[in-house]
Amino acid sequence: MLGLIGFLTMAIIILLLLRSKTIPAIAFVAVPTVMALIAGFSVGEIGGFVKKGVASTSSMAALFIFSITFFGIMTDAGMFDRIIDALVGRAGNNVVAITVLTAVIACIGHLDGSGASTFLITIPAMLPIYQKLGMRATTLMLICTSAMGVMNLMPWGGPTMRAATVVGVDPTDLWTTLIPMQAVGLVICFAIAVIMGRLEIKNGAGFDPNRKIVASAEESAVSGEKKKELVRPKLFWFNLILTIALILVLSFADIPSYYVFMIGVAIALLVNYPGSKLQNKIIKAHSSAAITMASTLLAAGVLLGILGESGIMDAMATAMVSVIPSFMGPYIAIIFGILSVPLALAFDTDSYFYGVLPIVVGIGESFGVNPVDVAIALVVCRNCATFISPVVPATYLGCGLAGVEIKDHIKVSFFWIWGVSLVCLVSGIILGIIRI
Repeated sequence: MLGLIGFLTMAIIILLLLRSKTIPAIAFVAVPTVMALIAGFSVGEIGGFVKKGVASTSSMAALFIFSITFFGIMTDAGMFDRIIDALVGRAGNNVVAITVLTAVIACIGHLDGSGASTFLITIPAMLPIYQKLGMRATTLMLICTSAMGVMNLMPWGGPTMRAATVVGVDPTDLWTTLIPMQAVGLVICFAIAVIMGRLEIKNGAGFDPNRKIVASAEESAVSGEKKKELVRPKLFWFNLILTIALILVLSFADIPSYYVFMIGVAIALLVNYPGSKLQNKIIKAHSSAAITMASTLLAAGVLLGILGESGIMDAMATAMVSVIPSFMGPYIAIIFGILSVPLALAFDTDSYFYGVLPIVVGIGESFGVNPVDVAIALVVCRNCATFISPVVPATYLGCGLAGVEIKDHIKVSFFWIWGVSLVCLVSGIILGIIRI
């Protein structure tokens, strides 16, 4: 019963979002609350679930508020304008070069395994260039998420560590085994970047000095003459060094990301815009985008808390595996490898690797399937879809930074990402990494 309620909950939410019936925050609060009541949980129990769930996303909400404000300040001060002009001047009309560069930055940025920091490094740097060239932000999100999904297989990444823990092997050993599949995935990701670049050209993308950049989530609401008043050309190098310093701290220091951006915002405001009157003006200019996405992240905590803490996700995993016919048992690693991307829309990372994976491993063992084969199939294929999942908080951070609705991100990216996943799976079988 709980499993059925869980699948119904996610189906309703995805349907509401894809049909634009409501905004994500409302769907994430209303649907799981009603379904939890139908499942028989008391108001007090639901409150406890929500408290834990919101606690898990509150830091991401704080990160978004201060990161969006910081990059907005850098945009207002004109730092990105000079970088954009330099890159566009060098690339000319080479839209493909920009899409490939996006994949390179995303791969490098994701070496630390953090989706949030990768989005924060890649999107603010590349989005203005995409806008200048008339390229779609959904393309930027697709290239980012495909590269991040493959790079997330590193042994210090969360999914690989979780899978290794479940099957009792060292994360590095597990990663070493699947490296050829990761290499294939990277090749496919760069192929997608090239293909998407060519599709953007067909869509009319290219350098146009008269093209106006549409305001996005990380850009200021201030425009025209008022915006010119905020430009600080003499502080370009200071702002650039400050931004690079923040990125380095995000990548290598064990400090909460939101605290890093809190400090960054404080320094940026004090240096670029001294005086409380002007500082208040800047904060208000960016508050709309920041609060909107922060509310979505906190609402996502309601969904995650109810599904995770109530045991609904565990029940979903058990119910899903129980319907597989016994004759398919020897091929269970392949089956769940194929289904991993669609299932990523309903299961968060912890639920998938601590809920679904152990059950699949147990069934596979009864048919003589090596647990490591199961772990590799699930971790490689599921990783590809991590950042298109509506139950992964970092997805909303990326969408917010890019100014893309999550439903549009899923529509554009889903089948491309599934394709990457399937190619990786097939390569694993051909190379003998996954034995059948």
